[in-house]
Amino acid sequence: MFECLGRVVIVHENTKKREHSNIAVLMRHPPPEPSARAVAVEHLDRIDVGGAYVSLVGEDASGAVDARAERQVTEYVAGVTRWRRWLDFLIRHFYRGAFNKMEPTLKQILRVALYDLLMLNTPPHAAVHEAVDLARARIRPGAGDLVNGLLRTVLRNQDRLPVPDTGDAADDLALRHSHPTWLVRRWLDRFGLEETEALLRWNNERPVYGLRINTRTGAIPDFTASLDDQGIAWEPSAYLEDFVRVRQLQPVLRAGWIGAGRCVVQDESGGLAVRLLDPRPGEVLIDPCAAPGGKALYAAQRMGNQGRVLAYDVHEGRLRLVEAGAREQGLTILHTEAADLRELARRAEVPAADRVLLDAPCSGLGVLAKRADLRWHRSLDALGLLTKLQDDLLDAAAGLVRSGGLLVYSTCTIEPEENEERVDAFLRRHPAFTVESAQGFLPEAVVTPEGYLATLPHRHHVDGAFGVRLRKRD
Repeated sequence: MFECLGRVVIVHENTKKREHSNIAVLMRHPPPEPSARAVAVEHLDRIDVGGAYVSLVGEDASGAVDARAERQVTEYVAGVTRWRRWLDFLIRHFYRGAFNKMEPTLKQILRVALYDLLMLNTPPHAAVHEAVDLARARIRPGAGDLVNGLLRTVLRNQDRLPVPDTGDAADDLALRHSHPTWLVRRWLDRFGLEETEALLRWNNERPVYGLRINTRTGAIPDFTASLDDQGIAWEPSAYLEDFVRVRQLQPVLRAGWIGAGRCVVQDESGGLAVRLLDPRPGEVLIDPCAAPGGKALYAAQRMGNQGRVLAYDVHEGRLRLVEAGAREQGLTILHTEAADLRELARRAEVPAADRVLLDAPCSGLGVLAKRADLRWHRSLDALGLLTKLQDDLLDAAAGLVRSGGLLVYSTCTIEPEENEERVDAFLRRHPAFTVESAQGFLPEAVVTPEGYLATLPHRHHVDGAFGVRLRKRD
């Protein structure tokens, strides 16, 4: 008995020694960080299987990979999401099995590898080798052979890749440019072939970002000089003197200028909507769909921080972004409250304003270059539901406008059902309102013959957007 107990004790002590030894080895030689490709595959799985959004999947990447790899993860996730339909067309062509029965993770590995090879021109040995290893580790050993064979076949045929030939010109164009066919068909009918192809190409390019300079914290030349000092390439906005364009946000984020309130990431189209509103110092302004706050904060800046900006939003958590932005930018006239606009308009004491900015929920089909996933989350049927919501919100917003006041309706979509058609329907329901032309408030290039603000990405090189001034008669 004692011998047995003694052996047990000895085994236990030896086990502890081995554990301590293993820990020491790990401390000297920690396991390698997961590669950017591996993390991207995980994120893409979350998007397809879990319904995550491309703009959110990278929020936890910084703890898994270094800053450089994090940028690569973003590139892979956004790029593969943007080009998914074209990549899947190639996989279907070169795969001898049933594509629909392929494991989801295997599809992601192949998509990332093809994006690597065809879009980023990564050296084949690196892209193929890691894709094979990932397939063997994440799926099964035989999956690595499949990946190797398919990718090698693609490389052999890289100069003569298959061309979509479905017999439907819209479907072929949609496949080649990786968009939904229903959307391409609409744009072909509206814009014709040449402009539709230009719009599709714009949506598939890496996005250009707008930076709004906070003129309350410094002069515009001082900020652009800081960009030059940091070696950050930029160009002035074609439409707004207090905006610049950059192709890389990471250097701006690292410089800490956003947290310091020197600038804000905001597309010029959003700035144009505020210029259309033309807020004045001392007025009361209501933004009933305010979060995340870019337009409300710019309006407060244009008002010289004098007056009141009432920022409402149905999402209480997102209003914290508005409050944080106000603190960073030194703006004290914003007042936030979580409320649904439709309920707000039914209160016993309805708030009234000189100007109301209804930046309405919409399909977002004007921002597909920045939101690659939206093209796969939208449908023709969903447009009908959105237009009903937009009508309801317009009716509610009309009740917040003082006699003689102004209502601006704006969206980030380029679809007529959400824009011009909503204005026409609103005017039929509310004869007390009339359209005021945007001429004199905006550059002529973005004003339509009807007097609306309208930007098209491929024409104006900013996000697609719409806006209209609606004056309430005294």
